[in-house]
Amino acid sequence: MATHIGRRLLTASTIEGTAVQNAAGEDLGEIHSLMIDLDQGRIAYAVLSFGGFMGLGDKLFALPWGALSISAGGDFFILNVPRERLEQAEGFDKDRWPDMADSAWAERLHTYYGYKPYW
Repeated sequence: MATHIGRRLLTASTIEGTAVQNAAGEDLGEIHSLMIDLDQGRIAYAVLSFGGFMGLGDKLFALPWGALSISAGGDFFILNVPRERLEQAEGFDKDRWPDMADSAWAERLHTYYGYKPYW
């Protein structure tokens, strides 16, 4: 039987609600949702809930999936972006999501975070 060393799989419901920190160890919020690219069969974006207090006043931020890595212990994600960069990012309200299928929006998002689009 073949083994797949290093291959890790998680359910989407396990990822949603997982804490996110930056490389400095600062808490940035938690994963609110995952956006799946159905044509490519992969996660396109993680939606981060950030700011506010006890879930009130939180803003949502789309992050390129490639911008996140899992911690060594697997208990939180690491976003390699300074807190100030996230605070200045284009966020959105839970009731007014951007059109994440819009190519121009996606290009701006990836450029802002310094990641090359996967498509």
